[in-house]
Amino acid sequence: MRVEVVFATATAQEVRRVEVPEGCTVEQAIRQSGLEPALPDEGLSRVGVFGRLCALSDRVAEGDRIEIYRELTADPKATRRRRAAQKLRDGARRG
Repeated sequence: MRVEVVFATATAQEVRRVEVPEGCTVEQAIRQSGLEPALPDEGLSRVGVFGRLCALSDRVAEGDRIEIYRELTADPKATRRRRAAQKLRDGARRG
């Protein structure tokens, strides 16, 4: 069975295609991918398949895309507010 294991940092994305045996778990597929050294220190806290959170013990299916999620470095809502405020300040300077 073929699956993809994906992990993205702020600057790059690692995609590994691996052959796994029938009945393989998400955790086993990640370990088989060889991505473990690139993972954050907190390890495998959140994973998903095609954008849906799942457990490490879930079984994978042919063609699954296993995604390893990292902790956010900034709150997305706060970031959007800062950008909007900056645009308002920039617009006021021009006007």
